[in-house]
Amino acid sequence: MATRDLPALGGHPEGFAGSMRTDRWWIEPVLTVLVLGAFGVYATWAAFQGNHYYADPYLSPFYSPLIFVDSAAAVPGGAPEHHAWFGGHWPAWWPAFLPHSPAFFILAFPGAFRFTCYYYRKAYYRAFTGSPPGCAVVPTAKSRRYKGETAWLLFQNLHRYAMFFAVLFIPILGYDALLSFWKGGLPWDGGQFGIGVGSLVLTINVILLGGYTFGCHSFRHLIGGKDDCMSCGKATMRLKLWKRVTILNMKHQNFAWFSLFWVGFTDVYVRLVSQGIWTDLNTWG
Repeated sequence: MATRDLPALGGHPEGFAGSMRTDRWWIEPVLTVLVLGAFGVYATWAAFQGNHYYADPYLSPFYSPLIFVDSAAAVPGGAPEHHAWFGGHWPAWWPAFLPHSPAFFILAFPGAFRFTCYYYRKAYYRAFTGSPPGCAVVPTAKSRRYKGETAWLLFQNLHRYAMFFAVLFIPILGYDALLSFWKGGLPWDGGQFGIGVGSLVLTINVILLGGYTFGCHSFRHLIGGKDDCMSCGKATMRLKLWKRVTILNMKHQNFAWFSLFWVGFTDVYVRLVSQGIWTDLNTWG
């Protein structure tokens, strides 16, 4: 029998999510939908609360940096006026239909950084749009021609700019972590040094966020990715920095999920301590 007369083997199941895979490939996209969806709902809810974001000396990362506070209103768990960058006078131009929540000035920047993150794109493209839902799995719209991140997806190019804002947040959150060891303010403000569970929570938070931010693909490219030769046989400082960033970049997926969980947990911790639901174990007594 001639080779051309042999029956064709292989093929692929048709229809959405069709696949010859026998493993539970759908678990990852389902978990992604649940985790990202839950975080998005909680972060939105927390931002609209505008209260219980401060429990001396802990400030929720959802509200940091604290741009404004409304000293004219009695805000449960609100930060003192001197903690705000621009004092306790809420801007007069603020829309009346929105609560006086300092988080509205903050969350758009880290949110944009995560939403346009190269890793998260793959995760939520697969999970929420099924493009495709998994490797070797039929996508939602198989017949459409792939256009890449063009048209309305062109906004993903904002990631390289959102990265600069995300980098600025790391020293700010690091300062918050430092303040968490001084109840009542820093030493020259009469603060008392100590350590609490909340101090550790805020410190771990900035470490994980720093690992995620400085392991970003755009940051790695900024350090040295745009050059064909960084060292040319020489152990330059730039090459050393690029190698350090590469170490973080190799764990970018892990930092993405751990930091997402921990920043949400940090807000929950501060909120519950502020409400008196959780007791913060500390050396202040």
